[in-house]
Parts: sequence; structure tokens; C-alpha cells
Amino acid sequence: MYKIFVDAHVFDGEFQGTLTYIKEIYLKILEKNQNITIYFGANKIENVKKVFDKFENAKYVEYKSKNSFSRIFVEIPRIINKIKCTHAHFQYIIPFNKNKNCKHIVTIHDILFNDFPEEFSLTYRLKRNFLFYMSAKRADALLTVSNYSKRKISEQYHVSIDDIIVTPNAVSEEFYNFEYSKDDSRDVIKNNFGIGNYILYVSRVEPRKNQLLLLKTYLELALWNENLSLVFIGKNSLDSGLSEYIETLSDDIKHHILWLEQVEFIDLKHFLNAAKLFVYPSKAEGFGIPPLEAAALETPVLCSNTTAMEDFDFFEPFVFDPNDAHQFKIELKKIIEKLSNIDTKNIKTKVLLQYSWQKSANKLVEIINEFKR
Repeated sequence: MYKIFVDAHVFDGEFQGTLTYIKEIYLKILEKNQNITIYFGANKIENVKKVFDKFENAKYVEYKSKNSFSRIFVEIPRIINKIKCTHAHFQYIIPFNKNKNCKHIVTIHDILFNDFPEEFSLTYRLKRNFLFYMSAKRADALLTVSNYSKRKISEQYHVSIDDIIVTPNAVSEEFYNFEYSKDDSRDVIKNNFGIGNYILYVSRVEPRKNQLLLLKTYLELALWNENLSLVFIGKNSLDSGLSEYIETLSDDIKHHILWLEQVEFIDLKHFLNAAKLFVYPSKAEGFGIPPLEAAALETPVLCSNTTAMEDFDFFEPFVFDPNDAHQFKIELKKIIEKLSNIDTKNIKTKVLLQYSWQKSANKLVEIINEFKR
């Protein structure tokens, strides 16, 4: 029987993509692998239990330390030794002190701070490059979530590309099996948020996410005059100037713009399902789940084609370079004119075939089984 320790400290904070990755992969592993016991470590173990507590082979370890360095480099090695874990899975950083009887697996989702240094402080880049590099070199198995990240990690950390395994992100089944029709969702959004017939962008707000490009293009095309509103959902993570720009607009235009920092998960699905169009103008992503979630709900998508999104060829021809404002304006206008002609069912099928949490979970189980103890 395998005993796998999973550092699940991301469950202690606000929602992020790494949390989804751990949640979805280990739900699949726990469901189909009774010979594997998973020990999840976190400060707020009640958050982890809400996800995994229906499984008898899910166990929980409450961290004593709230300091990230103390946790990863002191407390976790002690936990691994005490439990006698056969494997341990980390996101981005593994401990320096490795138990020789425990295989260390690390998923480095991206190293975007090297490709886009202007978006990150020097201290941020130096610290993470050191820790990520050491983890990539010392891990028994190195994983990432996209071909783009695989290529960049290989180039910048001098790791053979053949030694990096891609376990992609995917879309949760509840998006594919959403029980509400589009008309139902439109009624929910209209009744609860007072808005209808809108373009949607879901992502935390920071410069590389490029919300300003969408807003400015929306204004240039005067889309509010075509009864199209604009909705942003995402926390204000780094100053991008979005709120200041919105404040300069007239009340008539602001009436058509809605920015919600956070919504309930059921409301997020309704927003995605009811949207006239989902637009994803991000300049840089290690993966990029939101446009796939929109596609799973058969909502038309206009998507950036840079970094990890270069693999999303099922959105063609409605893709664009997020650094080219003129091209984006042309493509936004074009897709609005052709919304009724987009085969959203076919795109949904292609997304489902290409990205599956079950496939990623199976790949991780293969890696676990391949280690000789």
C-alpha cells in the first residue's frame, strides 16, 4: 500500500488554480485507487475535509507552523518521517531534507516571472528561481501542466525535456453536466445581478491579465450602444489601473460595466453559462482554465493564443495576439458578428477529449507505480 503525503496548504487561502489541480486530481485518485492512502497537510484542514472527507483513504495532518519556510523545510520532513510516506507531492517547492525512502514529486506549474520580468519584482524572481530550480533538480519526478511550461522549465533550468511530465489542468465535470439551461442562467443573472446580454472575463485583475485591453476595445467599439454589457469577475491582485479607468467613464457607460471581485461557485457557472461571449485576453498563462470552462458550457470564446494558450487550437479562428490591440479589435468585432455560426458543441467535445482530470490522475498514478522501492 502506498502512503502519499500531499502539501495542501493552498486550501488555507483564497481560491487559485493550484487548489483546483490538487482537488481534481486527488478526487480521481482516491475514487479509483483503494490501495493508496493520501495524507493532506494544511493549517485549515476543515477546508480540505469538505472536499475529500467522503473517502476512507483520505487522511489529514494539521500543520502547526504558519510560516511557509518553516512548514516546507522543517515540519513537512518530520511529518513524512513519522507517517513513513512512500511518496510526497508538492507544488513548486520540495524540502531540502529528503527522506531516501520517500519519492518526492513536484509540479511546477509555470515560471512566467522569467518570461515577463516586468510583471514581477526582482526579489520575487530571485527567490522563486532559486527554490524552483533546486526543486526541479532534486525531485524524483518533475511535473508541469502545459507544453509551454515544459519547454520553458527545460530551457531555463537546464533539465532534459524528456524528464518533464505534463499532467494538464482540465475542466471539472460539473461544468459539462451543468443542470441549468442558458435561459435559466440568464434569468438567475438578471434577477440577482441586474445585468444581461454581456461579454465576460473571469480572472484575477493584474497587468498581465490584460483587462484594460478588453475594456478599452469595448469602449472603442461602443458596444454598450449595441446593448452589450461587460462583466469582470476577479480579485484586484496587482494594480492594473482598471478601477481608475472605470471611474473616468460617464455614468451611462458605467451602467453597462460590472466588476465583481468574487462570486459563489454556482453563480460563476451561471455567469459563464449565460454570457453572450467569453473573452480571454491574458498575455501570459501557465495553463488558463477559464476559457475551457466557458467552452464546456457551450459559450463562444475569443482567446489569446500566446504562452500556454497556444495549445487551444480548437478556438480557431477566434484567437488573437494579446499584444496587438488592433488585431484584437478586429477579432472582437468579427466574433460578435458571427456568434450564431460558432459550433460550440464541437468545441466542447474537443476540449473534453484533450483535457481530462482523469487522464492527469492516471498519469500521476503511473508515475507513483513506476518508482521501485
